[in-house]
Amino acid sequence: MREFDFSGTAVITGAASGIGRELARALAGRGMNLVLLDRDSAGLADTSSIVSTQCPRSTVSLFTVDLSDRAATRELGDKLAVEFTELSLLVNNAGVAMTGAFEQISEEEFDWLIDINLGAPILLTRALLPRLLSNPGSHIVNVSSVFGLVAPAQNIPYATSKFGIRGFTEGLRAELAGTEVGVTCVHPGGIKTNIARQARIGSLMTTEEAAAARRASLEFESILTISAETAASTIMDGVARRRPRVLIGASAKIPDLVARIFPSNYHKVIDVVEAASSAFTRITTTLSNTRLSNSETPSDAAVGAPR
Repeated sequence: MREFDFSGTAVITGAASGIGRELARALAGRGMNLVLLDRDSAGLADTSSIVSTQCPRSTVSLFTVDLSDRAATRELGDKLAVEFTELSLLVNNAGVAMTGAFEQISEEEFDWLIDINLGAPILLTRALLPRLLSNPGSHIVNVSSVFGLVAPAQNIPYATSKFGIRGFTEGLRAELAGTEVGVTCVHPGGIKTNIARQARIGSLMTTEEAAAARRASLEFESILTISAETAASTIMDGVARRRPRVLIGASAKIPDLVARIFPSNYHKVIDVVEAASSAFTRITTTLSNTRLSNSETPSDAAVGAPR
């Protein structure tokens, strides 16, 4: 299959911030017109303003939609298929997270996450696939996660949705192998976006459990090191080369390797790797602070020089 031609129109979900916003900027920079979807209308407007300022030749169409609403998502997908005849790229990027053990998350909360992370991409793909097939050289990108490679405790709904996206994408790729529509599954590692900060806490937790879960989410957010811009650039390269899989960062590549080598007990191996990584981070931070302290002159200390 030839390399992807960045022309025509791209549909991007979750475009109000993070990877979605950076993909919008990058795709417009390559000459594509954009159809941006998100439930955050203010964030969508900000993305549109940024793109229009940087790439005034690209047209930007905005649609505010709650992807947990299956009827609204289905209706919008049908509408986009009719209105945007030059559609050549679909990026199912939108996603939400939820913290808590399985028994701490209600059935309604579980279903809400699955509808957004897995149901919406399936509905949009179903609606838009005929249009993509009518435009040879089109491409579909489904964003999974490192948790679509390994399934940790306390994240069962999220891992379920991301393993589901992985299976859906790989099966779709197999079915479209004889066409000119490419399919890529993306597995980001530690990307600095809002998803951890905005993760919901299971409603069946006690007050103490909820407080601990919020602290854990903040701690997890602090170790995210890869920028959304870097992630978008990596995805763009994968689309251009029609790569079937894109793994972003060592935090995705290492778990992928471990899961391949130890498919039945990768949790134990990953726990050891994470513990060693945390210890290394603490040691290097301490050494760095010590060097700064030793290099500080008395006059610096006296005036409170920044550290």
